[in-house]
Amino acid sequence: QVQLVESGGGLVQAGGSLRLTCAASERTFTTNIMAWFRQAPGKEREFVSAITRSGLITSYAGSVKGRFTISRDNAKNTVFLQMNSLNPEDTAVYYCATARRISMSTTTYDYDYWGQGTQVTVSS
Repeated sequence: QVQLVESGGGLVQAGGSLRLTCAASERTFTTNIMAWFRQAPGKEREFVSAITRSGLITSYAGSVKGRFTISRDNAKNTVFLQMNSLNPEDTAVYYCATARRISMSTTTYDYDYWGQGTQVTVSS
């Protein structure tokens, strides 16, 4: 069972930045793909970004492309999400997820393990 622990959320003004971190308890095939999703109040969980094990392939939701950057440190079993130019529409609980699959996926049901989430609030 992989444990995922997110950190780095908080309250920030519009235009500001935050860096989210997700630490996995182990480095196995279960963390081939690492991703971030988010869920705003009253909305479904949505894909934000994902990265393959090699780090060579990344994917971003259109709403965050150019503002967010995903990266990972396999030696530390950690994935990061650098979020710049934040706006109130980015307010949500951000979840880290991992998948055994090797190919990229943007859908929640392809991911096997989830963290508890970290709150990001952007004030206008």
